Amino acid sequence: MKEKNLFVWGILIISLSFGLQAQRATPPLEIPLLLSGNFGEFRGSHFHAGLDIKTKGRQGFKVKSILAGSIRRIKVSTSGYGKTLYVEHADGTTSVYAHLQKFAPKIEKIVKQLQYQKERFLIQSYHKSNELVVRQGEVIGYSGNTGGSLGPHLHFELRDSKTQMPLNPLTLNFDIKDTQRPVVRNLYYYNLEDSIQKRRNEIPIVRKNDSLYTTDILHWFGKKGIGIRMYDRQDLSYNKNGIYQIKILLNGKETIKYNFDSISFDDGKLISTLIDYSTYKTEGFRIQKLFRDLPHGMSFLPLEAPNGIMSFKENRSYQLQIILEDFHGNKTYIESYVEGKKAAAEIPNKNKELNLVKPKLDYLFEFDNMSVYLPKNTFYETVNFPVKASKDTLFVPGEENAVFKAFEIEFNAPPIDPEKTNPWCIAKVNKKGELNYSYTKLKDGKLKTEVKTPGVYVLAQDTVRPTITPQNFKPKQWMSNYSFLKIKIDDDFSGIKKYRATINDQWILFEHEPKRKMLTYDFQDIDFRNHKLKLKIEVEDQQGNVSNFETDIFRKPKKIKPLN
Repeated sequence: MKEKNLFVWGILIISLSFGLQAQRATPPLEIPLLLSGNFGEFRGSHFHAGLDIKTKGRQGFKVKSILAGSIRRIKVSTSGYGKTLYVEHADGTTSVYAHLQKFAPKIEKIVKQLQYQKERFLIQSYHKSNELVVRQGEVIGYSGNTGGSLGPHLHFELRDSKTQMPLNPLTLNFDIKDTQRPVVRNLYYYNLEDSIQKRRNEIPIVRKNDSLYTTDILHWFGKKGIGIRMYDRQDLSYNKNGIYQIKILLNGKETIKYNFDSISFDDGKLISTLIDYSTYKTEGFRIQKLFRDLPHGMSFLPLEAPNGIMSFKENRSYQLQIILEDFHGNKTYIESYVEGKKAAAEIPNKNKELNLVKPKLDYLFEFDNMSVYLPKNTFYETVNFPVKASKDTLFVPGEENAVFKAFEIEFNAPPIDPEKTNPWCIAKVNKKGELNYSYTKLKDGKLKTEVKTPGVYVLAQDTVRPTITPQNFKPKQWMSNYSFLKIKIDDDFSGIKKYRATINDQWILFEHEPKRKMLTYDFQDIDFRNHKLKLKIEVEDQQGNVSNFETDIFRKPKKIKPLN
């Protein structure tokens, strides 16, 4: 059945590719398409589902619909994709345009009407087919840096409209010059006989020419897996991006192969199983595992596919070949020869204390005034978990262990004045000794938080209210020549939970940009028809501390067409 599903997916991807080639898509930007991120490349907690297209470090470039279609979804968020448009096309695909600075005027009007109707900045709206029609090449927005973006760029995706499964946008054959071969930085092997302690060893490599790396003869015995640090580049961009396809051959037989023609968003939950997570957390760099040693399948690497684990026998000879390939067909080869030879047996450390936690069981660790609850499948594999407590501090070990499912930390709550806001919360101590707030709930005298990162957790207090600071005006100032009203809001610990603003007791839309801690109001939104404007702003943090700001400003009324 699984083979049949894979066959169907293959036919679907091929047919979609032919359809896209038959009608050449318009590039989403007018500037040259330079990539800072490839489809399928490994990110911190997910596989990248699109292309990151550079915008010269600036915002405001016109973003165009690649094909004619209908806008089916509009989203405004302060995290994730920020301001985003989803356009459905007749060929069965949907294009996605994320981190936009703003939408095109006809879309912006619809969004603002909805925002004022719901009296909130964050909105999401769905639309019927042919309700919001766009032409091929029509400007639908402007590139930006909204949401979780770390710098100005356009995140562009292509999806199957029925399943919303991401497809590789490079199938659109945009004009992206690429004659560069993938580059190998480091090569490693892992001893896989011990399920608890996998030993990483670097393999020295020599670059023979532009396409070939070699190693000295390797002497291996038993089960081994390969790890690699690698990247790809396009001709006009210096960013180190992910690689499209990888394959390992042992004596000519394929031991593992996967490529990124398509991925599933569910694959992201398992990304930690395809990297050396311990090295990533403790040493700060990512080694991509070219083997699957855990019972988890992905859309591009199903369970029934070869898993990359190689077995070497004594007095046998082997030829090992690794082939890296980018989407444009540029290939890099790593070739090595292996002699089967036993190494001296290691003496196990019997003095090492182990407190093993197995994935298929749940665990509760209780102390005097705190506890840790691990539900089933908290970790991907069996790990050592020597949790400890001391006074008001909980030591949750194993930052080097990848967490699959969030676990619960609980502290007894100190006495609280029922007439006051609860100041108590749980915080994680970072490497600098600073406290980072963990979203905390108070229930039945217990402070509870769910986390996915082991570390040191303590009780903390948040009694400081958020700050509200005018940026481009002073109280009682005339602002007739101003287009925008700008206010900075900030919180020193738990972070902003919500805000609300009115002028003359009428709700107004302040756009929130958390990275700049800025609220921005467009005076064009509403004509208040009087000179005196009484501005009120209320801001609340995650622990319930509230700040209020009130002032009068003055502005000459203008005849503005109302939103509704």
